[in-house]
This record gives sequence, structure tokens and C-alpha cells, in this order.
Amino acid sequence: MEAYEKYGPALLRKCERILRNKQDAEDVVQGLFLELIEKETPGVELPYLYRACTNRCLNLLRNRKKRRELLERSRPVDDISITSNEPGRPLDMDILVKLIGGLDKKSREIFVYRFLDDMDQEEIAWLLGTTRKTVFKHLKKIRSRLNNLDQGQWSMTT
Repeated sequence: MEAYEKYGPALLRKCERILRNKQDAEDVVQGLFLELIEKETPGVELPYLYRACTNRCLNLLRNRKKRRELLERSRPVDDISITSNEPGRPLDMDILVKLIGGLDKKSREIFVYRFLDDMDQEEIAWLLGTTRKTVFKHLKKIRSRLNNLDQGQWSMTT
């Protein structure tokens, strides 16, 4: 691809400055151009490529940080503790299984993103291609079910 020959070295230097790692920078630049080739995108110019590389680098750094945080928090399955509405009170695994089992697919996905991946509502909305209000409504439904479950009022049909 002509754009790779023309802009590749400049993009690689930019990514190396951001990531401070040559191999990661190469992966980002090559991944960008591979995507452009697959989508058959003609005539891309340097400003677009700079933005795309910067965004990819920042995403990579954010994902590393998030992964590191998750690994630091990770514990064996027996030790999973998602707190209920009462501060410091962990949920029982059987309650968690009942809660997840009673939710629709989208609510389960939102539950995982919010309470296990520790994403905020804006991030979840962006990831799912929906509005923050929709995410809020699903979280409200999840919390309501959790309250019912926590108080022993849970039924699988609710």
C-alpha cells in the first residue's frame, strides 16, 4: 500500500513515543494498515492516520491498565465478592448465579461490564452502541432484582 510506504515511518515514530515500545508500535501501525486494506479504504491522508494511530495507542494503554487492575483484583472463584447494597456485605455465589440466570442477555452483559470489569455507564453505552440512559435502565433493573433476591423475594419468573 502506497500510504504505508509514505507515512509508515512517521506513524511508527509517533506510536513509539506514545507506547515506549517498538514492537507494540509496529503492531499498532500494521494493524491500522491491515484494517485499511481489508476495508479497501482509498486515499487516506496523514491527519487521519495520525488520529487513528493515536486512538489505537491510547486504547492499548487503557486496556493494559484495565487488565492490570483486573489481575490485581482477581481471586479464585470461591472468593468472588460483589457487594450488595449494604456496604461491605458480599454477595453469595448462589445469589449471584440466580441473579445472572434471571437476567436477559443484554442485562447480563451490562452486569459483567459494570460490576466485574468496573466500566462506567458511558463506557458501557459506547461499547454496546446504545445510550447511557438505556444502560442506566438496565442497571436499575439489575439492582431491583438484586434487592428482591437479597431480601429473599426472588422468583425465577420475576
